[in-house]
Amino acid sequence: MAKERKIGIAMDFSKSSKNALRWATDNLIDKGDTLLLIHVKQPQPGESRNLLWSNTGSPLIPLVEFREPEVLRKYEVELDPEVLDSLDTASRQKQATVVAKVYWGDAREKLCDAVGSLKLDCLVMGSRGLGSIQRVLLGSVTNYVVTNATCPVTIVKD
Repeated sequence: MAKERKIGIAMDFSKSSKNALRWATDNLIDKGDTLLLIHVKQPQPGESRNLLWSNTGSPLIPLVEFREPEVLRKYEVELDPEVLDSLDTASRQKQATVVAKVYWGDAREKLCDAVGSLKLDCLVMGSRGLGSIQRVLLGSVTNYVVTNATCPVTIVKD
């Protein structure tokens, strides 16, 4: 029997991250795998509400709870119906366990932290396709994670 894997999906609810989730569901997720949806929020100035989880992120949130409006409000996440549909597909058709985790801070650092703390076997993320000048000026989350993550990273381009 194949080893059950922990597959992380970096999710910012953009078109490219939705494509990454769809690609992972269609091509990577197998029966028994755990799909971890990782969402990183920018901390708001003066925000103390989520200070408890600022270093470690939220507790793992099972899919059945992640769809509840009060849970989404608690973590200030607006769940997209398209994302929910892809997560349902992974859960039902692929028989994968689906959980979510929310972090607060710099996406580059928090995604790399998540790889280690969640012991991910791989991470899948989208790429916005910034041009070389934009990438130099703005920095690239994708480039940083590919360089610094301690697991294989798959980039899904639009």
